[in-house]
Amino acid sequence: MSTTTEQNSSEMSGPPENQEKCGWVKYSESKLVSLEKKIFQVVQTAYKGCHVLIDHKSSIKAKIWTISMNTESKNTPLVLLHGFGAGVGFWCLNLDSLAANRPVYAIDILGFGRSSRPDFSCDSLEAEQEFVESIEQWRKEVKLDQFILLGHSMGGYLATSYTISYPKQVKHLILADPWGFVERPSDFNPPLWLKTLGIVLYPFTAFNPLATVRAAGPFGPWIIRKMRSDISNKYAGHLENHEIISDYIYQCNSQKPTGETAFHRMIKGFGWAKNPMLNRIHKLDNRVPITLMNGSNTWMDRSVGKKLKELRKSSYVRLEVISQAGHHVHADNPDSFNELVVDACNLTEGGDKQNDKLPLEIIPDQDTIVTDTQVVAS
Repeated sequence: MSTTTEQNSSEMSGPPENQEKCGWVKYSESKLVSLEKKIFQVVQTAYKGCHVLIDHKSSIKAKIWTISMNTESKNTPLVLLHGFGAGVGFWCLNLDSLAANRPVYAIDILGFGRSSRPDFSCDSLEAEQEFVESIEQWRKEVKLDQFILLGHSMGGYLATSYTISYPKQVKHLILADPWGFVERPSDFNPPLWLKTLGIVLYPFTAFNPLATVRAAGPFGPWIIRKMRSDISNKYAGHLENHEIISDYIYQCNSQKPTGETAFHRMIKGFGWAKNPMLNRIHKLDNRVPITLMNGSNTWMDRSVGKKLKELRKSSYVRLEVISQAGHHVHADNPDSFNELVVDACNLTEGGDKQNDKLPLEIIPDQDTIVTDTQVVAS
């Protein structure tokens, strides 16, 4: 496996233009590294961090930042894909439990976090496939055969797309409040609070979702702290200073936004997927079991699970609703989230138990459907 250490990651540093005349630094690689280490102080299990070298578009060398744990275990590995605008640090409340009995790999998706920022295709489907191929290149470099794939929000969308392309590698697909599965309803009318947030963070659809944060200069971190304090508050009581989550989000998103730009090309209107996943879920091998979980208070469309179950009648589909949780199910109620993921992973080790059918959980329809694209760090 080709890797680089943190000390050899100078290519990841921000370009000279990030240094302003006033002395303010938009992006600092050392700051991001320091914040991630502080966040991971809550993790008790030994872990290793490294950049895994891959080929992007066959001719460009890129790096994927990888956290690995318990790699000596012979059980099926679990791979974690974060949501939009996030990074590996968001899993800090989950890693100990998830890695107790199996290898766990958490990566910064190409174009996000501490991973490289190469350009992606301008075509939405081609950009999506480039994300997928970067994951496959990473898998080969890490020398994983089959694994369990878990994705949150945008990560759930990419995890599903990867599984469609490489079904033999995925032994179980776990979707945590996934984004991008349904069409935009014709009568969709976002609530006032989301419209207001959209005006601040996403003023024009021609811009990247977080362009305003970067354009705000020294006020960018303040905008993150004020507009998304709800995310940092989820880590209160766990981290010594939970507000470092806001700084972490800013540092993850103040760099060259190539992953964000690619994601922007994959959406339309007020944050809906141009190519909804349910429209092509029939391409996913029926032998791949799926576990889908939503937060009881999520703003996402909770009817996705029911529709997925109806479209995959000959497949294993398990639906779960995590109580006292919103969109960030892994941070809102980490104990319940960890328990469900561990149970799904143990099911994978059970072999023929995957063919058992669980009863469909009836999920009530909602009056409004709200997407997460306008919100920093989905």
